[in-house]
Amino acid sequence: MKILFVLLGPTGVGKTALSIHIARHIGSPVISADSRQIYKELPIGTAAPTPGQLNLVGHYFIATHSITDYYSASIFEEEAIPLINKLHESQPHLLLCGGSMMYIDAVCKGIDDMPTITPEIRNALWEQYSREGLSPILEELKKADPVHYHEVDRMNHRRVIHAVEICRMTGKPYSSFRTNRIKERPFKICKIGLTRERPELFERINRRVDEMINEGFVEEARHLYPMRKLNSLNTVGYKELFSYFDGIYTLEEAVEKIKRNTRVYARKQITWFKRDPQIKWFNPDNKEDVISCIDDLRYAAP
Repeated sequence: MKILFVLLGPTGVGKTALSIHIARHIGSPVISADSRQIYKELPIGTAAPTPGQLNLVGHYFIATHSITDYYSASIFEEEAIPLINKLHESQPHLLLCGGSMMYIDAVCKGIDDMPTITPEIRNALWEQYSREGLSPILEELKKADPVHYHEVDRMNHRRVIHAVEICRMTGKPYSSFRTNRIKERPFKICKIGLTRERPELFERINRRVDEMINEGFVEEARHLYPMRKLNSLNTVGYKELFSYFDGIYTLEEAVEKIKRNTRVYARKQITWFKRDPQIKWFNPDNKEDVISCIDDLRYAAP
């Protein structure tokens, strides 16, 4: 039976180390579902697997693109599904690992086919957002697609901007392209969720941010500062350090804001994942329980 195991959980929970252990156990590479580790310029700020970890097992979608490349969950679906199907020809059991909710859904459920956005429309909208903020773009969405305006997370600027891109590109409401149909896949999907008590998770996040600073995160961000308006850099960690370079925060303030905003993001991930009743939850320290569950699923009668 062809199975795709999906190892998921909030940032900082301990996915990377366990994913390598699982991948070696089942004879699979790690197919990453992380929307930022895909960029080769961001190894420290995205806590990408180390060279040593990459040498232990093959990885896909790690450091494969540049921050100047446009990438999205729909492109990930277009690239990941053929890869999974190809790997399944010789490896019946594969591992997908990540915490990017839309990327995981792109593989497990599929994303509605959307029109391709021209660079002119995309650049114009992001420049408008840079100059004027999100309010006028929200107003445009409210007029162009009131249905989606009332559904979308209006604090999530990426989703708001993408919806308006579709509206401008087609002259039609973004919601008219959404079918919410789950696409059938030629393999079984088994989801393994990793969880920790909140205080422990948040302490791990705080500690990891400190480790990233010690590893040279400030220098990595400083090198990228001239390109700070790129969408790929509009993410936790880099945004706060860019504000430090602008003189808005001290370094200590920026680091504390990185910790706080990472914790906020982790809470969003937890909320998102908890909605899925198909996920089997484990503490990542109990790796033998995880392996036992995976083996039960691998060797179960079809």
